[in-house]
Amino acid sequence: MKAMTITAFGGTDVFKLTEVPAPVAKSGEVLVRIHASSVNTVDTMIRQMGPERPLSPALPAILGMDFAGVVAAVGDDVTGFSIGDEVYGCAGGLAELPGTLAQYIAADARLIAHKPQNISMRQAAALPLVGITAYEGLQRAGIKAGQQVLVHGGSGGVGHVALQLARYWGAEVFSTCGGDAQLALIERLGATGINYTSETVTDYVARHTQGRGFDLVFDSVGGANMLNSFEAAALNGQIASTVSLVELDLSLAHFKGLSLHVVFMLLPMLHNVGREQHGKILTDLARIVEAGGVLPVLDEQQFSMEQAGDAHARLSSGKAMGKVVVDID
Repeated sequence: MKAMTITAFGGTDVFKLTEVPAPVAKSGEVLVRIHASSVNTVDTMIRQMGPERPLSPALPAILGMDFAGVVAAVGDDVTGFSIGDEVYGCAGGLAELPGTLAQYIAADARLIAHKPQNISMRQAAALPLVGITAYEGLQRAGIKAGQQVLVHGGSGGVGHVALQLARYWGAEVFSTCGGDAQLALIERLGATGINYTSETVTDYVARHTQGRGFDLVFDSVGGANMLNSFEAAALNGQIASTVSLVELDLSLAHFKGLSLHVVFMLLPMLHNVGREQHGKILTDLARIVEAGGVLPVLDEQQFSMEQAGDAHARLSSGKAMGKVVVDID
């Protein structure tokens, strides 16, 4: 089969179109003919980080985590999937798991689900990693109908799904961003947009919550922005963070009694623990998508598999709106 492989870690020029043996579905696996994949920030990090990191695959490697495609074969001990089924998932591209910038993947059946019927392969390929992350973060933070929820980075990959899920589960949703185009997207998705470049945390907390603070803050920006999340949260509020690699003073969180939920959705893939939970989340996400609760947003630029490096560059440029998708077949 054809695949985009890397033989070194580094820039976007490391990808090379290669002919490699097609995988075979072993026990517990489903062989999928991939139609589309998508690029996540973690994919660009793995491409650059070097062999010593726990996420790094052995070289030569096939990167890419998300995919949508059609079942081509089913391994022993697999139930619920048949040849010809349309499926989607996040199942490779790190450690010992070969990725999705290839024509086929032998995916752990616990990490996939049937694709939502009302969206395209490209849209479905954009959803798994960001969808699982948003779903897990909101659920762990105890999302409830009637809450006021703030999503930092609501025009990004994780953020645009998180704000839609929060709305679907009955919250009143607000979201920060830094530009007019991002504000327009957030408003189109049903949240109240906040431009953080022209309004302070104190200002928008006062304007939207009468100074009380938000019940739940979903922070897909992280880093130094974590302090903004602490400031924006109500007393005894909930913070869900997807980017918690930061050193900071927790005094504000202490005096407000905040709860912090760190979401690292790759743990089941890395440690082979609880993988079936990802399949369950993807199944529920498909139901929510089919009910009209979530619609993945795709960047306007399209890329073929041979343009994987360009797709990585597009995401890293910060100019993409929505998910960057790579067409495989």
